[in-house]
Amino acid sequence: MPLARSLSMTSLNGLLQCEDEDLPVEDLLLFEISWEVTNKVGGIYTVIQTKAKTTADEWGENYFLIGPYFEQNVKTQVEFSEPPNPAVKKAMDTMKSQGCQVFFGRWLIEGSPYVLLFDIGSAAWNLDKWKGEFWEVSNIGIPFHDREANDAVIFGSLTAWFLKELSCQFDDKPNIIAHFHEWQAGVGLILSRSQKLPVATIFTTHATLLGRYLCAASIDFYNNLDQFDIDKEAGERQIYHRYCMERASVHCAHVFTTVSQITATEAEHMLKKSPDVVTPNGLNIKKFSAMHEFQNLHSMYKARIQEFIRGHFYGHLDFDLDKTLFFFIAGRYEFSNKGADMFLEALSRLNFLLRVHKADVTVIVFFIMPAKTNNFNVETLKGQAVRKQLWDTAQSVKEKFGRKLYNALLKGEIPDLNKILDRDDISIMKRAIFSTQRHSLPPVTTHNMIDDSNDPILNTIRRIGLFNNRTDRVKVILHPEFLSSTSPLLPLDYEEFVRGCHLGVFPSYYEPWGYTPAECTVMGIPSVTTNLSGFGCFMQEHVADPEAYGIYIVDRRFRSPDESCNQLTQFLYGFCQQNRRQRIIQRNRTERLSDLLDWKYLGRYYMHARHLALSRTFPDKFEMEPSAPPKTEGFRFPRPSSVPPSPSVSQHSSPHHSEAEDEDEDDRYDEDEEAERDRQNIKSPFSLGALPQGKKKQHGEYRN
Repeated sequence: MPLARSLSMTSLNGLLQCEDEDLPVEDLLLFEISWEVTNKVGGIYTVIQTKAKTTADEWGENYFLIGPYFEQNVKTQVEFSEPPNPAVKKAMDTMKSQGCQVFFGRWLIEGSPYVLLFDIGSAAWNLDKWKGEFWEVSNIGIPFHDREANDAVIFGSLTAWFLKELSCQFDDKPNIIAHFHEWQAGVGLILSRSQKLPVATIFTTHATLLGRYLCAASIDFYNNLDQFDIDKEAGERQIYHRYCMERASVHCAHVFTTVSQITATEAEHMLKKSPDVVTPNGLNIKKFSAMHEFQNLHSMYKARIQEFIRGHFYGHLDFDLDKTLFFFIAGRYEFSNKGADMFLEALSRLNFLLRVHKADVTVIVFFIMPAKTNNFNVETLKGQAVRKQLWDTAQSVKEKFGRKLYNALLKGEIPDLNKILDRDDISIMKRAIFSTQRHSLPPVTTHNMIDDSNDPILNTIRRIGLFNNRTDRVKVILHPEFLSSTSPLLPLDYEEFVRGCHLGVFPSYYEPWGYTPAECTVMGIPSVTTNLSGFGCFMQEHVADPEAYGIYIVDRRFRSPDESCNQLTQFLYGFCQQNRRQRIIQRNRTERLSDLLDWKYLGRYYMHARHLALSRTFPDKFEMEPSAPPKTEGFRFPRPSSVPPSPSVSQHSSPHHSEAEDEDEDDRYDEDEEAERDRQNIKSPFSLGALPQGKKKQHGEYRN
């Protein structure tokens, strides 16, 4: 079976050896525990959901996910069944006999992994007892008013109870690996270790609790990592107990991992431990059979966005939609952490540059960030109604015109074009034109904001004056809801919307990984990221010239805020100077980077963490063969051969570059040759090993 082959290590050059001939490696069970199993809260859901297929292919029937039971989620995501493993079934039955509700089935996602779900409410009567037991083993007290932390104690206690019932059936044989994600699952790890269960444990932090809080408070975070009074900062924010749960989980785990090098540095200072392995986040990559299918999808969904723009800007549609670029930023509404503050300032500067140089390009920027609203904006709905009415009018006149033309041609006559439209037709068209007149500017938001006077995005728009005036070359639309194909305004799913845009902009200050630019990359859409995001650092390490591949990396670590904003402005302005062919070439290169983000490659870091946990937990049973730590050196996309060795090729510093330059670059471009070179490069040796030593902190970094 796949598991036996994997854990006999034929796939990893004999990295792990089992010394006990009586212990078949296929008897090993892998459990991944997270609060976001079947329960979408944030990015961890995406990690677990997309990784499930790769892990299920490796472990087969021996892979299980453990999460909380929420009926509204389970109804549409889980198919209930009986556990095929008798040991798992017996452990569940024991818990059920003592009043706990435990559910088992398959999660209806790619890979269809088994899921084990605990009903937190059914076990809540044990809360006080379990909080007492947790205090006895950790000296961490949980306040009664913190609902999330109390749920974490219940969930962790149920997890540890299940692992205890399960491990008792194996006569102390090392049969179980338990991988815990984030502090909400950490209680189960702490209790398992305190009870000395024969379980190999792994803990992954996707972002430190305190790091997120400090960055949201606009504190000079990365320049003062070694100077924070951690206990004081956590106490002032009333998260000291959560911080202790997270830190205890990190130090109790046999193997500690995190998702990026930047978060590894953060964890070393915030949690006082360096990760053993960095496990970058990936995606399931689906390649199209036709090489340019993703370009066709871009054209199709761009046309859908253009339809929305025709309605939203009715009466002010004095710009050429064929020369209009769509930029967007999306994610949680964290104004500073997600870089929306810097993005808006850069847009103001970009607007000035485009107006000064009299560029014929128009940039429309979407902010897809959910906020509190009470309904759609009336003016926005009216715009779509006017657009539809104009379309219906044009269709009826066209049909009437076509019928008269057809009849005239049948008679062998060339119709008099002055008579083919009668007075009624002219009146209908005039009424249609009058209906497009508006005496207000196109709205900057599609919804009525509940507290718009204190909304940071709207307040910044007011300050910089981007009100969608006719003279503005940069126009802004805030869409404070996640996208949906059932929306009456913009009926597109998020993936469809991304494919229709030209550039995703994510200048984040705090971004442990960054799935939004990664999703852009696998769809062939260029994006802007920063060297403070895990994704940006990963791309800097693996791509020789990220800009040529459509990955623009803003330096927010070693530059002042103003310098970083100017760099972002230049990236955006340079992108606006590209012609259509250059954008197509860049999208082809961007899409080829998707192999770098495939779980087929990145899943081996998780594999390495599991092997390391087994060898540390059961050194007399498993041993890691001496090998180099996990690195990805040599696994690097080169600069495309069609890009000349000059820093100015990815973008033009002046709008007055010559067409001859464009033609020279187009002549050098051979897509098949570049694609083949990249395919060969992706197959380069990809060795495994431990976390590379992080660079020492450089003093003089700016908070930005």
